[in-house]
Amino acid sequence: MPRRDVITTIVLSLLTAVLFVLMALPGPRATIQRIDDRWLKLMLDVRSAPLTAVAKAFNVLGLVIVIWPVRIVVAAFLAIKRRWWHLAAFVTAVVVAEALIGSLKILYDRPRPPDPLVAVSGGSFPSGHALAASATIVAIVIALFPEGPGRYWWGAVAVGFAVLMGLSRTYLAAHWLSDSVAGILMGTSIALGAAVVVHFIRERRAGEDSNLRPAA
Repeated sequence: MPRRDVITTIVLSLLTAVLFVLMALPGPRATIQRIDDRWLKLMLDVRSAPLTAVAKAFNVLGLVIVIWPVRIVVAAFLAIKRRWWHLAAFVTAVVVAEALIGSLKILYDRPRPPDPLVAVSGGSFPSGHALAASATIVAIVIALFPEGPGRYWWGAVAVGFAVLMGLSRTYLAAHWLSDSVAGILMGTSIALGAAVVVHFIRERRAGEDSNLRPAA
């Protein structure tokens, strides 16, 4: 695990924590809401039939009936290939992400924007679509692609997909901008954090095993 991956994970986790703390404080939350209001107005101003169709397609991609089969297929592939450490990191990211979505929505209990273009339920903060999509897609890249330039390229694609998912939620008025930003940051942090923790455990286990081997 390159040092830059660990540093990236720490930085993203800190940014995530800062945003969640600010959203819990009345003063900063009011300032963020003003930014969210301006962004929502911009989304309403640029609405068009083609953009709405694309945004609704992203909405479908983030639904449980789509994202869970993808997760199951990836987990099954890793199990068949006996890539147990990759499977552990992937499953950990998915489980943690799902556990946090509902609990955080209840904790913050933020009202959603008015007149969403798609069906919504629960609190607005953070965006469940953005959180689940970013955690899943980044965890998939980490699990399926070996360390190197190829993984970083696909990682950039994964982050781009997560950003588009987040923007689509604001375009559909299903979430405020800060909901989507929080979801993307947290989902990415969870995926990277799970990989870092599993890698640390793996390296420690490998070191312990080497110490137990008899000298030649």
